[in-house]
Amino acid sequence: MAELRHSSSIGSRATPSPLKRDEDSSPFLPDNPTDDHDRHSSRDRDRDRPFWSNFYSICPFFTDEPRVSSHNYKISILWILLVIIVGFVSISAILNGLLKCVPLSHLPRLEKTSEIIGFFATQSLIESDILHRKMDNSPYLCRKDGIVLRCPRVKEPPSLWGNPFSATTSWKPCAERRKGGISDLPPENETNGYIFIHAEGGLNQQRIAICNAVAVAKIMNATLILPLLKQDQIWKDQTKFEDIFDVDHFIEYLKDDVRIVRDIPEWFTDKSELLTSIRRTVKNIPKYAPAQFYIDNVLPRIKEKKIMALKPFVDRLGYDNVLPEINRLRCRVNYHALKFLPEIEQMADQLASRMRNRTGSSNPYMALHLRFEKGMVGLSFCDFVGTREEKAQMAEYRKKEWPRRYKNGSHLWQLALQKRKEGRCPLEPGEVAVILRAMGYPKETQIYVASGKVYGGQNRMAPLRNMFPNLVTKEELATREELDGFRKHVTSLAALDFLVCLKSDVFVMTHGGNFAKLIIGARRYMGHQLKSIKPDKGLMSKSFGDPYMGWAPFVEDVVVTHQTRTGLPEETFPNYDLWENPLTPCMCRA
Repeated sequence: MAELRHSSSIGSRATPSPLKRDEDSSPFLPDNPTDDHDRHSSRDRDRDRPFWSNFYSICPFFTDEPRVSSHNYKISILWILLVIIVGFVSISAILNGLLKCVPLSHLPRLEKTSEIIGFFATQSLIESDILHRKMDNSPYLCRKDGIVLRCPRVKEPPSLWGNPFSATTSWKPCAERRKGGISDLPPENETNGYIFIHAEGGLNQQRIAICNAVAVAKIMNATLILPLLKQDQIWKDQTKFEDIFDVDHFIEYLKDDVRIVRDIPEWFTDKSELLTSIRRTVKNIPKYAPAQFYIDNVLPRIKEKKIMALKPFVDRLGYDNVLPEINRLRCRVNYHALKFLPEIEQMADQLASRMRNRTGSSNPYMALHLRFEKGMVGLSFCDFVGTREEKAQMAEYRKKEWPRRYKNGSHLWQLALQKRKEGRCPLEPGEVAVILRAMGYPKETQIYVASGKVYGGQNRMAPLRNMFPNLVTKEELATREELDGFRKHVTSLAALDFLVCLKSDVFVMTHGGNFAKLIIGARRYMGHQLKSIKPDKGLMSKSFGDPYMGWAPFVEDVVVTHQTRTGLPEETFPNYDLWENPLTPCMCRA
């Protein structure tokens, strides 16, 4: 193809005249070697001519030849003058632009041309350096691409015990109370009335209910009565608010946001009516209700009755259908106002310190929230490895506790397979051990286990303990006497687990739930430095179920899948759980 293009271009080359073109193209005319010789010699003379001879052709007045006409001389002079003027104007424009970029007061006294050039070169380097630093200081933020989380690349090598440094310096908490702020709250007798809520469930579900109660009181400009921690059927605990949280700090910290009182007002004499009467209860609040629902449906009843109870109150306030200030207030309650009692905080600090010094010197530790209690296994309706006797006992347990879901049990096998593929089954202790080893955590890793009584006992825990023998619980870290003061309230023991997991270098969850969500969210709010690993149970179920997968490809799958599932900064998306990712409403660029 190259030869064809070359020949065609030669054949189409222009000739001096049609006659000449015809003569050259005629095959009957004889060749003229003399002409060819003259052409070659002329070309050689042109090649050997010095370059200044071309300059003489452009500016002939520099030559000594008398044949140069005065007309060509004048044209050349005008041409040179034009070039000089254009060059002068261009240089002036460049210097003027640079001077505009630099304040005159900042210019040093420059006398030599070399100094001026050096000064502006230095200014250019400084501006380039500032721009580079601005790019480096852009906030570290991961973004969703479908179901994949895309995170910025960093130069530093990955660490087992911490997130990238740039992720930990990009965002800071900004939901704390404003210092020196002026309260715009009306006096107590000018609020729209009182609301009273029952915080149901375990400790962490109660915590979320308290945060929502403060937000709802703010929305309706109502006074909040200190929430009642309702006895839970599973926990069977009768802890009061003041048994677990610092009431004085709670009320004082929120005094500029919401009016909070410790007890039902004295003028309301029949307190039992508030706890039991339907006339004093708002029961039709939908889950994840918007703020407008409370203004349209609940506020009129509060104004009429002056005091109303809201129940049930589990997840009764949405996230993306309320003002950003309300979400920020919920973060203020969760991360700043709700503090455990000093004795709980002190005991948790001791347990965390003992975890860090178990080897005789300072060492990092991992906290593992192992959700594999009998109740969780039964409620999941997933199938797990076990003997026929264990499976029969679990079937009877499910039939007794959840008869409507169990039915006759014939559909449960297909349901269990589907749930495992979707990642909705708790990880078994052995599965957790294999994932952690694939991530690179060594056998000597110190692991604090936060868990209830594991279903299957020591046999079920054996694979995890064989791979990681340094497993400990709070009962093994503390003496019996030290824990006796916390045993009278089950939620106090749960609070110890919560705080020790919160302070750990790496936190690993094995199943969903409020405990894990609140831990991950708090560690993100603290600056994203602490790793919070959330295993991809759906993908892991495929790997565990592949009999042909070797160890090397399994390790690669685990590492690649979980390199962004460590509590890195990402936006809080609509309908996304605020408690697990508070970045958008509650954090600012550092």
